[in-house]
Amino acid sequence: MTKSQAIKHFGSISALAKALGVTYEAVRQWEEVPELRQYQIERLTGGDLKADQKGAAA
Repeated sequence: MTKSQAIKHFGSISALAKALGVTYEAVRQWEEVPELRQYQIERLTGGDLKADQKGAAA
């Protein structure tokens, strides 16, 4: 997922940060959503947003 997809789903950077239990600044600094945060967001959204499967197929 992209950062913009996550922000759009939650409605704002502030709402996304609150849902994740992190600061606004932490989210703002991401160039890409960190892998573990992607899995957390996937669970929070009930699978509406999916974590990238980097390196899943080897």
